[in-house]
Amino acid sequence: MLEILQLPFMQRALAAAAMAGLLGGLLGVFLVQRRLSFLAAGVSHSAFSGIGLGLFLGVAPFLVAVPVAVALGLGIAYMRRRGTLGEDTVVGILFATGMAVGVILLSLSGANASLSAYLFGSILAVGEPDLLFLGAVTATVLAFIGLTWGRLTLITFDRELALASGLPVRALDYGFFGLSALAIVAAVKLIGIVLVSSFFVVPAASARLLGTTFGGVTLLSILLGIVTALAGLLLSYPLEAPVGALIVLLQGILFALVLGLRGRPSNR
Repeated sequence: MLEILQLPFMQRALAAAAMAGLLGGLLGVFLVQRRLSFLAAGVSHSAFSGIGLGLFLGVAPFLVAVPVAVALGLGIAYMRRRGTLGEDTVVGILFATGMAVGVILLSLSGANASLSAYLFGSILAVGEPDLLFLGAVTATVLAFIGLTWGRLTLITFDRELALASGLPVRALDYGFFGLSALAIVAAVKLIGIVLVSSFFVVPAASARLLGTTFGGVTLLSILLGIVTALAGLLLSYPLEAPVGALIVLLQGILFALVLGLRGRPSNR
């Protein structure tokens, strides 16, 4: 075990897992509190259309998937502001449509052999450019949340009061949804489209059962996200199990244990 930790690919994977766990834990508390848990699944599956388009055009898939995901996040924020459809309805439509478009384009590109890597991730194949991109996304998200923490928290818990107080709710919504979509598609490269939503839901849901304040829940969610990501990666070597699936399994087991200790989740 110790010798594998000295290998560059494992060191990159550990750094990527820690950053993905941090992003999921931090953004997840806002998504769970806003009842937007489905957003991660919707954006990741919709971004599959961008991956398919990239493969069809013969360019790097994630160069296309990133702007597609951010556009989708901003689109969801716009529809939320208009109030014509609920977020769950919009996300559900994008979820199905994005996957359908992605599957068709992937089939036309003749790159079906790559499907598994996009669906289930390839964290052990993270390269230096991937790590730099994930680091830039992490730094941007941390800066945004740090600078807007109080206002975002107020919007999350009492949107009407935030509007009455004159806060730039629209701009903050666009910033939050756009960065959330960016973080989700960045994590897709590591965890895969099928499993990435767990990173942005399960640690936050577990922390919500244990914490008493929003700040405490946020810190605990970040800790759980990082620990489960690193533990899953390290355990995958002796267990010879897929990394992404093992991380998600650990998160699910942790949630089940917390739920068992705390009883049924409250509605707070």
